[in-house]
Amino acid sequence: MARICELTGTGPIKGSHIWRSGKAKKKGGIGTHVTAITKRRFMPNLQRVKAVINGEVRYIRVTASAIKKGLVVKAPKRTWKKPEAKKA
Repeated sequence: MARICELTGTGPIKGSHIWRSGKAKKKGGIGTHVTAITKRRFMPNLQRVKAVINGEVRYIRVTASAIKKGLVVKAPKRTWKKPEAKKA
């Protein structure tokens, strides 16, 4: 399943993890140096939410930021109650 927001289209972003060694100059060292750089991916904070889409209620995967912005119309709470069993 793709890690993409169904509303905003936000997906994973490329980045890198940088390793540094040495002591900072202001702490009395000779400065830090980059020793290795490896690629990594920043994943969006996806949440599974019950929302109203085109008049019907269904589950969608959206980012937390889309929920905070109010882009998602959440489904109303269910008021349906289980029917009571008939006594004989």
